Amino acid sequence: MKRTIKHVLYTLFTAIILVSCASNASLQSYFVDNQEASNFISQDLPLSMVKLDQTTFSEEQKEAYNSVNKLNFLGYKANENNAEALKAEIKIIKAILKDSKYKDLMEFNDKGRKISVKYIGTDDEADEVVVFGHAKELGFAIVRVLGDDMSPDKMVTLITALQKANVDENQVQDIMNFFK
Repeated sequence: MKRTIKHVLYTLFTAIILVSCASNASLQSYFVDNQEASNFISQDLPLSMVKLDQTTFSEEQKEAYNSVNKLNFLGYKANENNAEALKAEIKIIKAILKDSKYKDLMEFNDKGRKISVKYIGTDDEADEVVVFGHAKELGFAIVRVLGDDMSPDKMVTLITALQKANVDENQVQDIMNFFK
């Protein structure tokens, strides 16, 4: 009897380990796998490096801005030779973002670019906010927004404010040059 119980426990333990090691694609692993690849650019930006004029921000927008600690950026540059590769990479990202842990926050089109914003967390607190944008002629960009006490509702108001904000392009010149 003891031997049977041991055998069942070992089998159960092995099954748990195998299931936990399943190779589900994650956005974090996608970043790591592609940060050094050709046609990609990767950059981690502490929010303290990105200076924005907050004078027009509401209190809610300021609170959302101050809850962000870091931005992880990954971009893929389109050119005339990699249209199929671009489509394949976008398909991979869309598959990752279809995971039920990513909740829709907002979607919009801006100057021919499709942008979707998703988050991981609860309705009250986001652990991570993901901004994914792509355009056939430019490529795509993914930004993982990481911070503390980020509220999904407040992040929406912040994103709206950032669309209208004047960002000093010198702060993100490497990224801007990559897509030119």
